[in-house]
Amino acid sequence: MTLMKPLSGAAAALALTAGAALAEPALIFDLGGKFDKSFNEAAHTGAQRWAEETGGSYREVEMQSEAQREQALRRFAEAGLNPIVMTGFAFGNVLSEVAPDYPDTKFAIIDAVVDEPNVRSVIFKEHEGSYLVGMLAAMASESGTVGFIGGMDIPLIRKFACGYAQGVKAVDADAEVLSNMTGTTPAAWNDPVKGSELAQAQISQGADVIYAAAGGTGVGVLQTAADEGILSIGVDSNQNYLHPGQVLTSMVKRVDNAVEDAMAQGEDLETGIVVMGVDNEGVGYAMDEFNAELVTDEMQARVEEAKAAIASGDLEVHDYTETDSCPALSF
Repeated sequence: MTLMKPLSGAAAALALTAGAALAEPALIFDLGGKFDKSFNEAAHTGAQRWAEETGGSYREVEMQSEAQREQALRRFAEAGLNPIVMTGFAFGNVLSEVAPDYPDTKFAIIDAVVDEPNVRSVIFKEHEGSYLVGMLAAMASESGTVGFIGGMDIPLIRKFACGYAQGVKAVDADAEVLSNMTGTTPAAWNDPVKGSELAQAQISQGADVIYAAAGGTGVGVLQTAADEGILSIGVDSNQNYLHPGQVLTSMVKRVDNAVEDAMAQGEDLETGIVVMGVDNEGVGYAMDEFNAELVTDEMQARVEEAKAAIASGDLEVHDYTETDSCPALSF
């Protein structure tokens, strides 16, 4: 039987002592919780898969506030847990301070680059996967207007939006892409009510397909789209199942693979920068029984052609974070 050792809240994690079992890996979730049905849940899936396949155990904690990031990292390191995996760019600055203090501990961070010898930085080419779902959005739209709703307004999320807009414009140069961000603080990742309000506003402007890249906030976007009879696009995890027949597809970001691989390598974790894109199945789009009737063979063939071109380098999708600008969308 697989043993997984969850901790009930941040307080439990911060109470860890040096008596904890050595060489167990640890996973720290970002704000929004491990069951956000998106980014954090993908990390949870990867950790669970590692535990089930190996019979191993791991420690975990869900952040409740920004102040707990450094505390949790230090407590896990002092407890001898190794490697320590964390989800989200917001851990970047904290990890830069903590990692040098624990040179014998390996750390893995998703969505940020921390230049320390004991850190693995996993980053994704979200713009590539977003381009593919943007193509599907344009092909599925009947109004010629599609939407994007992001979480926290940061370059990473603009990267999603920019890739999406490029994919839309590749199919329909005259299409209109509406774009809104939920907020400018981490609370933007977990505000489904605000996500619903933004979706309603975009629908009122004619959007009939909306892509949500907003963590737990996106759940509200997908729900409102379903209630209003339009299509939505999920993110990070495959969210097609949430509203069968009404989620066009999901831009899958294989955070699960990144977490599983880090735990599998254990104390021998290879450090440095790991880049996951279309070419190594790090990002893509989801097809299953829940959206099969929404995506025609012709639509999928066109997207697969673009996917192959991206993987080979024949098609380059502009990365917003390289220039702080987007050729297909103004912010």
